[in-house]
Amino acid sequence: MTYQVYKFVWQGIEIKARYTPKDFHKIIAHLEIETINPPKSRLPITETGYKSHFHPIGAIERDYGGDVIACVTDWLNDKANDKNWKRYVEASKQLELF
Repeated sequence: MTYQVYKFVWQGIEIKARYTPKDFHKIIAHLEIETINPPKSRLPITETGYKSHFHPIGAIERDYGGDVIACVTDWLNDKANDKNWKRYVEASKQLELF
């Protein structure tokens, strides 16, 4: 299993994405997303800073021309519209007493 590794920044968070287009007997593709800096930072797709995602082979190639960073960025941007994520962002801007 050979992984392609990508690093990029999304909203000030450094992220590493590892992708293998063929995994598990060549029937499923695998994408791992992990926050690097700050480590274990919450993202709209994971509260722990790590996400393992399996999907059909060819989905990223078909939908994003193989551009893993565009795929992950689009996923993050889409989930960032969720009301819970927006609430988290607002709360993290202010100091909480409790």
